[in-house]
Amino acid sequence: MIRHSRWMGRVLAVTAAGLTIGLLGTVASAQEIRNDVQELRRDRREVRQDSREIRGDRRELRGDTREIHRDRRELRGDRRELRDAYRSGDPQAVRQARQELRGDRRELRDDVQDRRQDRRELREDRQDRRHDVRDLRQDRRELRRDVADRRGR
Repeated sequence: MIRHSRWMGRVLAVTAAGLTIGLLGTVASAQEIRNDVQELRRDRREVRQDSREIRGDRRELRGDTREIHRDRRELRGDRRELRDAYRSGDPQAVRQARQELRGDRRELRDDVQDRRQDRRELREDRQDRRHDVRDLRQDRRELRRDVADRRGR
């Protein structure tokens, strides 16, 4: 494990600050300001789009959860029917009850997989929005800095 001294961290911080001050010394052109404004608008649109996608993913997640609850309720009923079929002794009824139980288990498994996929998509959309919000904040800072440089502050 490599340990860095605090001295090295301070040197790097001072160097980075010096570079930043050197970059800020240049005056921003009107074109740079227009580009910053366009980037800001684009970032806002992306954040709004990500928010819409997040709402849609949450809606899909709620629907999938309802389907899973419905499937579990059906499975309880299918098990009850299978028990009743065994008690009746009718081989045709047992076969039909088993087949119905198998089909409902398959549906439940598919719905659980759908919900997992929707949960993954929701997580990805949240991360995308987080990144877009970070970009938006950065672009706002750059715009303020460019406008201030342009005004001569």
